[in-house]
Amino acid sequence: MTKSFDDLIQRLSQVETKKVSVAVAQDDEVLLAVKAAKERGIADSILVGDADLIKPIAEEIGMNLDDYEVVDVKDPIEASLTAVKLVHDGKADMYMKGLIDTKDFLRSVLDKEVGLRSGRPLSHVCVFEMEGVDHLLFLTDVAFVPYPTLEDKANIIRNTVEICEACGIDNPKVAPLAAVEVVNPKMPETVEADELKQMNERGEITGCIVDGPLSMDLATCPEAAQHKGATGRKIVGDADVLLFPDIHAGNILYKGLVHFANVKNGNLITGTAAPVILTSRSDSFEVKVNSLALGALVAGSLERR
Repeated sequence: MTKSFDDLIQRLSQVETKKVSVAVAQDDEVLLAVKAAKERGIADSILVGDADLIKPIAEEIGMNLDDYEVVDVKDPIEASLTAVKLVHDGKADMYMKGLIDTKDFLRSVLDKEVGLRSGRPLSHVCVFEMEGVDHLLFLTDVAFVPYPTLEDKANIIRNTVEICEACGIDNPKVAPLAAVEVVNPKMPETVEADELKQMNERGEITGCIVDGPLSMDLATCPEAAQHKGATGRKIVGDADVLLFPDIHAGNILYKGLVHFANVKNGNLITGTAAPVILTSRSDSFEVKVNSLALGALVAGSLERR
C-alpha cells in the first residue's frame, strides 16, 4: 500500500524521468523545489522567465544552471504562454506555476491555442500524509470549484480517482462529506451525497467505492464508526478520498491541517491534458517538491494510457 510521499517517490523509479515546464521561474522557493526534484530523481525542468532574475537566485542557492534549459522571456504573461506551449507541444510533461498571479497562470492553462484543455471540467486535489493515519488522504476540492453541483462533484470524483490510481491506490473509497451521515431533505449536501453513491452503484461513476453522506468522523475514524453502530457501511473510517460539499469546508480543513497538524502534502490541478502544479506562495518548498512528485506520477500514468 502507498502510505507516504517516500512511497510515491519510490514509485517514480518505475517511471521514465519527466520534465516540468515552469512559468515565470524567478522564484526562490520554486527554484529550490526544482533543484531538489532533480537531485532526488523526481523530475527535470525547463525554466521559463527572466534569465537576469533567475541567475542570481540560482547562484545564491547553489543551483548550476548548466544542468537546466533556461528560456529567457521577460514578460510574465508571455513567459506563461511560452511555458505552457512546451507542455502542449510535448516538449515537457507537466506545467508549474512560478512567480505569476494565479489568475494569469490559469488563463495560460485554459488558452485555446497553446493551453492544456482536455474537454473535461477542472478541479483541485491535495494529497496528505498525516501522522496517525496509515494511508494517504486525498482532499477535494479545496481550491478551485467554489460551489460544486451534483455534476461537478461526479467529475471531481472521476478526476481524483485518476490521481489515486497513479499513486497506486486502486478502487479508492470516496466519502462525500456532510454534517450528518443520514439523508435529510433540508440538507442538500446529504441528498447529493446519496445520489453520488447511487450513481456509483449504477456504474455511472467507476473505479471507486462511493458511500455517502458521511460525517467526518465516520469517514476517517474506525472507532467512531463502531461506536455509532455504522460498521455495515461501505466506508467505516477508512476513506481514501474526502469530497467536500463546498470550497469553504475544504479550504478551512486544508489550512487547519497544514498549520496545526504534523503533515506532508502536495497539490495538483486535475482534468487537464497534462498535470498542472498550482501551489501557493505560502506553501513550503517541500510542498512544491511533493507536488512535483505527484505530477510526475500522473504524467507517467497518462503516458501509459
